[in-house]
Amino acid sequence: MEPPPRRPLITLTTDFGLSDHYVGVMKGVILARCPEARIIDISHQIPPFCILAGAYTIHQAARWFPPETTHVVVVDPGVGTSRKAIFVEALGQRFIAPDNGVLSIVFAHDRHASAREITNSALFLPSPSSTFHGRDIFSPVAAAIACGLAHHEVGPPLRRIELALGWDPEQLEANSWRGTILNVDRFGNAITNFKTSQFGRIDSGPFEIRARDHRVTEFRRTFGGAPAGLCFAYFGSSDYIELGMNQASAAAFLGLSPGDSITLLSEPPA
Repeated sequence: MEPPPRRPLITLTTDFGLSDHYVGVMKGVILARCPEARIIDISHQIPPFCILAGAYTIHQAARWFPPETTHVVVVDPGVGTSRKAIFVEALGQRFIAPDNGVLSIVFAHDRHASAREITNSALFLPSPSSTFHGRDIFSPVAAAIACGLAHHEVGPPLRRIELALGWDPEQLEANSWRGTILNVDRFGNAITNFKTSQFGRIDSGPFEIRARDHRVTEFRRTFGGAPAGLCFAYFGSSDYIELGMNQASAAAFLGLSPGDSITLLSEPPA
């Protein structure tokens, strides 16, 4: 006996929060167009207007979903301007978002990724507003894709998409790099853009991470292995180096927010 057909999956990632009606309205639009869809909330707590945190979040989450899941990402400070709406195929998934860098990490992690500009207005709600493209454009297009619309029908191919600034470390000197805080999680852990695959040697040699007026020089493998009050670096589950404290907020202690610059020295001066 063959398994029943899988209902189409659509995920939502936004900076809308949950105190207003915006997320519920997007779900209503999707279900009106594609009643069989299953809608999964990834997060609606992206810091307002923070494209970098949105880009990090969708890349971390999307790779754990079944193939051909449709992901809607709305962190869109440029809504209503000339910025494009785009459809991206990458990592075996489909993504619908503004072309402002929020899909740049996803795009960069798949050399076979492709993009299209969403121009087929027949898919939109009538008379789209200039302030709520999540409802009027992204949601109905996601519903159409999830329910079987041929991908080429959304619009023409794009050769490139906008890239989020700061997600890739910049080498300053032989042993120093400028990095960025990609995200701060609910526990106050500050997630850097230093990949463990590239900078994993910090667990066995001297290093220094400079964050504002602070210097982080300690490495721990677990939170329980650190004394109270110590800010330390560790290898996070997201495959990036993170800054944390045992039962306290490293981000608050260091004064860090997504987008802030930090510096890593692999052989700091004595």
